[in-house]
Amino acid sequence: MKFVLYHMIAFLAGFVIDLCVGDPYWLPHPIRWIGSLIQQLEKWLYRKQSAFARGFILVMLTLLITVTLASSVLICAYWIHPYAGIVVESIMTYYILATKCLKKESMKVCHALEKNDTEAARYAVSMIVGRDTAELDEIGIAKAAIETVAENASDGVIAPMLFTALGGPVLGFFYKAVNTMDSMIGYKNDRYLHFGTAAARLDDILNFIPSRICALFFVICAALNHETSGRNAWKIFRRDRYRHKSPNSAQTESACAGALNIQLAGPASYFGKMVDKPTIGDAIRPVEYADIRRVNRLMLQVAFFNEILCLSVMMLIWWL
Repeated sequence: MKFVLYHMIAFLAGFVIDLCVGDPYWLPHPIRWIGSLIQQLEKWLYRKQSAFARGFILVMLTLLITVTLASSVLICAYWIHPYAGIVVESIMTYYILATKCLKKESMKVCHALEKNDTEAARYAVSMIVGRDTAELDEIGIAKAAIETVAENASDGVIAPMLFTALGGPVLGFFYKAVNTMDSMIGYKNDRYLHFGTAAARLDDILNFIPSRICALFFVICAALNHETSGRNAWKIFRRDRYRHKSPNSAQTESACAGALNIQLAGPASYFGKMVDKPTIGDAIRPVEYADIRRVNRLMLQVAFFNEILCLSVMMLIWWL
């Protein structure tokens, strides 16, 4: 049971480090290494023929290498000394989470809009979204940033936190590898329609429960804030949570749209092609750049709520 205590200490320390440090560009990051691994494997494996099978092999190799390396590092650290293990596990946990990074990058959009610098806002939002941003106006830019925070609150914060709490950094890095593969090859375009299917479907499976937990946390936190509506968050979540081709993306977006009393989603351009996406939420009031601050405030509260819940469960296990 002492390893539960070690894990609990490292889990809390990793979360605190993430909130304080974020992801500085100069700091080497394992997720970038995983991305480089995926790129190299894609160069070796990609063919139009038997694309699904080759994509499946890429997924298996990426996960095997990631889990093997993460396990080896963690086992060696604890073999040297429990304190060394706690330190290394804390750092690994920090690398898995992206709470401050999500807030920092989305707030760059807000700061640019506050200065009426539309071009800077377009550039900032282009760094965190997959859609085309060159023609977005101020409202479109703000909506894109809000949607990104809402969606990534699940797969950048809550889901990796839950997997790390459940299985330590090894399971956390397993999740991050899947999520990174989905973001790189999970597109439904000519190149990746079949090659990226395995990565996209596995990402959908892993995010199915976390996305719904995250959405419910958004509803709870919205009810605790005077600027947001928990009642409307619950209403829109129940009504619009499946208004997306992905089974998970609209879960948190619907809760956030309802909490902020705004309308999100709708038609958007991807790779030069307009995609007719359904709207999420009701346009009770117009979207404004201040909503980026509001959704980040909710995201941070959701992260703290989930951290406390995970630590409480681990503490219960340790006492029992």
